[in-house]
Amino acid sequence: MTKNDLKQTVTAGVLVLLLILILNPLHFWMPTMAHMTLLGAAVVVFGLFATFMLREAAGDERESEHRMLAGRSAFLVGAGLLILGIMYQGYTDTLDVWLVVVLVGMLLAKVGTRFYSDRNW
Repeated sequence: MTKNDLKQTVTAGVLVLLLILILNPLHFWMPTMAHMTLLGAAVVVFGLFATFMLREAAGDERESEHRMLAGRSAFLVGAGLLILGIMYQGYTDTLDVWLVVVLVGMLLAKVGTRFYSDRNW
């Protein structure tokens, strides 16, 4: 594991922990200043995680393939969970528009990146 991989893993773990705390699963606190601080910290940690993701570079074809497989898996899991959320909220008549917006954004980013890379690389 390289130094960048370790930083990326630790940052992802901290982000997951912050997101769980934001959900407040055991109702430790009411939405207060602590909750707002956690939201801000989640944004900062996500920024760090995104920075590490943008800086990673593949050394050979095998590493490139591993990164592409990880990206494809993450996209499919994210899109699948959003579809499940949309289906569940659709059945309960409480559909949150953000689930749809995020899924559309993911799909447009995927298609746009593919279109751009096919023509420019």
